[in-house]
Amino acid sequence: MAGEIRPKSKEELEEMKAPYEEYCRKAFDPGNECSKPVSLNGIRWLSCTMYIFTPHSAGNLAELGAEVIKIEIPRMGDAMRHTSPFNEAYLYPLHDTRPMTGTGFGFMNANFNKYYLSMDYHIPEMRDVFYNLVRQSDGLTELYRPGTFDRWKMSYRTLQEINPRFIYVWGGGFGYGPKVFGGSYDILAQAHAGFASITGMHDFMGGHCTKSSNWVMDWGSGTLIAYGVLAALHWRRKTGLGTMIEFSQVQTSTRFTEYAVPLYGRFGIVRQRWGNWDTQLCVHGMILCGKSDFPDAENPQDKHDARYVMVSAFQDADFKELCSVIRSKELYEKYRVCKDRVEAMAQVDIYTALEKWAADKSRSAVAKVLTDAGILASPVMNDREVYESEHYRQRGTVRWLDDPLFGDVLLQAGYSAGMLSKTPRRVNWIWRPVGADNLTIYRDLLGYPTSKIEEWYAKAWI
Repeated sequence: MAGEIRPKSKEELEEMKAPYEEYCRKAFDPGNECSKPVSLNGIRWLSCTMYIFTPHSAGNLAELGAEVIKIEIPRMGDAMRHTSPFNEAYLYPLHDTRPMTGTGFGFMNANFNKYYLSMDYHIPEMRDVFYNLVRQSDGLTELYRPGTFDRWKMSYRTLQEINPRFIYVWGGGFGYGPKVFGGSYDILAQAHAGFASITGMHDFMGGHCTKSSNWVMDWGSGTLIAYGVLAALHWRRKTGLGTMIEFSQVQTSTRFTEYAVPLYGRFGIVRQRWGNWDTQLCVHGMILCGKSDFPDAENPQDKHDARYVMVSAFQDADFKELCSVIRSKELYEKYRVCKDRVEAMAQVDIYTALEKWAADKSRSAVAKVLTDAGILASPVMNDREVYESEHYRQRGTVRWLDDPLFGDVLLQAGYSAGMLSKTPRRVNWIWRPVGADNLTIYRDLLGYPTSKIEEWYAKAWI
């Protein structure tokens, strides 16, 4: 038949016959990413960044194979090194003059695979060294207040003259405009552009606007910057020219507020908070069960919080089955049509009935009863349960890394969130000490003699 795809070998024939899941398992081959090539091999990127969102943008490139050089303040390094949940779990002594400090887990996930260079680049004597690095690199990410790098003669309009192919990323709070000098943090981004106003329970239910526990604006911003860099690299392949990317962290929040802005534009309605419920679908939310799955656990997150279940039954037939399971024919008769169920007070009524039914049941019991009835339901799992999940283990989402410096480290990686069969992401190491690669970069890459490097170190310039 014309156009029919035929196997070219016995191996291809067997591959075409394989069930789809088996084909995917073989194609992605979790755990063997390092045996495959990387997509950004040959790209060298400079990262003059701190904290999470701009380091994460460069970290995405490093996971895809770019050579990312993280430039840190001499001795001290990135301020994020000195953070960790409640200051626990320091892993590595930073410097012999600071024996009681180290690098905490808060630094980890945004800094995989990077090379670590220390340089006080605002000192005029180090300016030419910085320029030499720019000449041999493809791009840079920085996060200083707008105009800071320009005053230091290190901004895009200076660097494009040194290297016309250079891609320059500024990632900061507000960007140019009335608040051009405003700094930012994740919590400010959540607050300033509307995200926190729609997160949390409604006030008539005793709720308040809520900060997301995770730094969602940092991680989201870093990922979006990485997309911009990949587009800029594609543009450069066509034109031979670099470009400048300006990214406002607080504006990331507007992308995460879904329909809030157009809703106001069309109807003048300000979107409200509805906590664990979906404002467009019902039932499509999380309910609290009466009993924990782990009532005797020592860990309070297991003992007290393992009581939540996600339930999705927004199709009319599914809602009918759900009402049958909880034995509430009246609820179905009252809200049998989807458009009636999504009304605010209807959702209050429905979720109250569901939680009343689940009041004498454990989380796992509720999930099993609903799943057996053909209704989509899942326990709200904690980190331990994710770690123990066979699904995540088979896909390599959560895995142990034998780090060259620190030994076994458990990490959650981006492997299974965006798997690439030919050029997969990978993590080679979590981080290195401040200035760990100074000799390699200053001497082997840039050609400075060891005596000059020692001189700079004695002056605390590196």
